[in-house]
Amino acid sequence: MHGSERTQPSPSTGLRLSDAPGMPSLHKLHRLVRPILVILPALGLVAGFIAHLAGYGPWSGPIWAVATVPVLAALLIDIVASLRRGDVGLDIVAALSMTGALAFGEHLAAVVVALMYAGGQYLESFAERRANREMTALLSRVPRTAIRHRNGRLEEVPLDAIAPQDLLLVRQGDVVPVDGTVADGVAVLDQAALTGESLPVQRGAGEPVLSGVTNVGGAFDLKATHRAAESTYAGIVRLIEAAQRSKAPMARMADRFAIWFLALTLLIAGGAWLWSGDPIRALAVLVIATPCPLILAVPVAIVSGVSRAAKAGVLVKGGKALETLARVRALVIDKTGTLTHGQAEVVEVRPLADLPPDEVLQLAASLDQASKHVIAHALVREAEARSLGLFVPTNVEEVPGEGVEGCVEGRRVAVGGIHFVAARAPGAGAAFAKGDHPMGAVLVAVAVDGRAAGLLVLADRLRSGTEDLIQNLRQAGIGRIVLATGDRREVADEVTAELGLDAVHADLTPDRKIAIVQAERRHGPVMMIGDGVNDAPALAAADLGVAMGAKGAAASAEAADVVLLVDQLDKILGAVQTARRSRRIALQSVYAGIGLSVVGMIVAALGYLTPVEGALIQEAIDVAVILNALRALRG
Repeated sequence: MHGSERTQPSPSTGLRLSDAPGMPSLHKLHRLVRPILVILPALGLVAGFIAHLAGYGPWSGPIWAVATVPVLAALLIDIVASLRRGDVGLDIVAALSMTGALAFGEHLAAVVVALMYAGGQYLESFAERRANREMTALLSRVPRTAIRHRNGRLEEVPLDAIAPQDLLLVRQGDVVPVDGTVADGVAVLDQAALTGESLPVQRGAGEPVLSGVTNVGGAFDLKATHRAAESTYAGIVRLIEAAQRSKAPMARMADRFAIWFLALTLLIAGGAWLWSGDPIRALAVLVIATPCPLILAVPVAIVSGVSRAAKAGVLVKGGKALETLARVRALVIDKTGTLTHGQAEVVEVRPLADLPPDEVLQLAASLDQASKHVIAHALVREAEARSLGLFVPTNVEEVPGEGVEGCVEGRRVAVGGIHFVAARAPGAGAAFAKGDHPMGAVLVAVAVDGRAAGLLVLADRLRSGTEDLIQNLRQAGIGRIVLATGDRREVADEVTAELGLDAVHADLTPDRKIAIVQAERRHGPVMMIGDGVNDAPALAAADLGVAMGAKGAAASAEAADVVLLVDQLDKILGAVQTARRSRRIALQSVYAGIGLSVVGMIVAALGYLTPVEGALIQEAIDVAVILNALRALRG
């Protein structure tokens, strides 16, 4: 296995996570019923008109009434549930208008209101259904079984069967199933999912290994120290669920107008009844007051914004997420895989002999074609990017966790950690020790024919354009931007030195990231951007969680409200702009629609409109505000 050395080794991070019960399931019944509730009043409306045109006019009213009842029944059930939670919504106005229309025989008005209400509810849920079916499962990367040593043989057992002191085989590419220690040999581990470190680490015999990390080296034996349910990864899953439960729900935009609009409607309707003594006037007020501009225009604008964001590679999980995205004022952002690319790249080639830099890299990468180590892959990628022709290595010998040596074009080449290569090139140790190195970088030594040939410096580089992105986000209204990373303080400071962030928090465990998110709420709604399992609890706790879904962990994509489907951080700027434009258009529709409805209510209260005329006028208002809301589909 290919070896490498950090300029300063990073200690492993221990977690103490509390238990928490599971999250409630989605409302599957609503998803099944809502399309039916749209179809029934639509069919009833058409059937009633057909009966009237066919000479069966008396049947029209009962048909419309029957088509209204299912929508009204479902609406009343929802209202009762909302009131029990302490929520007062505009649904009450729709229920009053449908009930009053049925009671006073205004069946046409009742079915029109029922159709508009059911249609608005269906539109509002459409975006969430479309987004959620593209989500990966939270536990998609969690192993279901493990390989255990038992009586000189290997057996595959479920995770629940693992007990402390069991000896497990962890193969290359496996996710470590439980917390434990390395029994013997050297383990090369990718801890990015848990700690945010992009570069692999080595663990020797007796050193701790966390569940949820990936073995990127050779197979090794792990002595279990915890059961699966008590291990780190299981604790993070529970922490995600607890954070989701504690997250304050954001009210629908329409509901924020509910109380005062409901009071105004009842005041005008009641005043019209008392003043005229005619209940039909009150009914006409209720029908024209049914807040279809809110029930319809808002979902249309929000769904349009969700659709436009999806076309740009940003998956927004429903209307509430888009509304929140439009309102964020503070940003907490992870480093590894978010501000940076999340993988080691060659940033410098330092020749120590007469060989040119490209030849040092060419020889090292040619030999590393025979290794599966992630650092070896990085060297090969860089050589290919520089269009360096690679040779076929021969007589290759690899020492797991240390390095590799062999012949390349008749020359003896050694590549790996400094100690490994120095042992094969007398006197090379002093040459490798010279010079300063970037904080947090990985150093790969190269020797050719028993002499020090050069050092390859690898690091996780900042994404290009990040500084401009930070400034553009500030111009878009996000006033405070802070870094929250599991990496070391000195590494975090060096990477972000030129970004002008308001604060940098390093050496964070998942639960401490949650505390950072909660502390930033004093500046306004908080958006958190991350990509790993270690970010998932903070994503769930934030007002809006954004996951780097292209390369990020399934847990972060599941916990987040927004997923960047392409590995480009600058997509979030377009998403913020789309969300704010959609919200602005929705509010325009709300204000225009309510204003016209209030005028209509006054006219109805004065007796100049019947309930059916009020319903038709309300439909004209609906068309106008919906057409305005559809502008959110455009750029």
